[in-house]
Amino acid sequence: MRSMQLALCAGVAAAAVIVPAAAAHADNGAEGRVVVTPATIAAGGEVDLRVDVCRSRHATGTSDAFSSPAHFSPAADRGDLFAEARIRSDAEAGDYQIWVKCKDGGQASGTVTVVHHHKPTHHPTHHATPIAPVHAGGGGTAKVGATDEGGPGTPHTVIGLVLAGVAAVAVAYRSVRRRRRTDSD
Repeated sequence: MRSMQLALCAGVAAAAVIVPAAAAHADNGAEGRVVVTPATIAAGGEVDLRVDVCRSRHATGTSDAFSSPAHFSPAADRGDLFAEARIRSDAEAGDYQIWVKCKDGGQASGTVTVVHHHKPTHHPTHHATPIAPVHAGGGGTAKVGATDEGGPGTPHTVIGLVLAGVAAVAVAYRSVRRRRRTDSD
């Protein structure tokens, strides 16, 4: 029983020494993640960077994709650090590693993906046309409007002409009847 107490005391003493040392190491060499917004961007664009691992108020971020180092400072909206970085206009398409070193010794890493947008060649006689109708607005009528082909077709035109003809005949017949009544009176 005595050996059990000694083992327990030795374990508590070891934990008392190891836990504070590990905590001190974590504060000075903390590792974190860089949040990149947007995570995918065209060459020449600008990204927002955030880190929350730094206890100090300053850090510096570098990447082969950046045109210059990003200098972090406290974010206005939260307790983390914020920086903006411009992507080199000549950066090749691909994934680039980002490294952030905190003034207090902490560090963080992340990635940004650079893409190239190919501009379509425009010919003077070529005009862009939509591929499909846009299903927007109108609540439940959006699909009806999207499938409508733009106005009355032949059946609608024929029906309209027939109705107009019937109306014209009715008006003419009524006029003739009135004239006959006034002539006979």
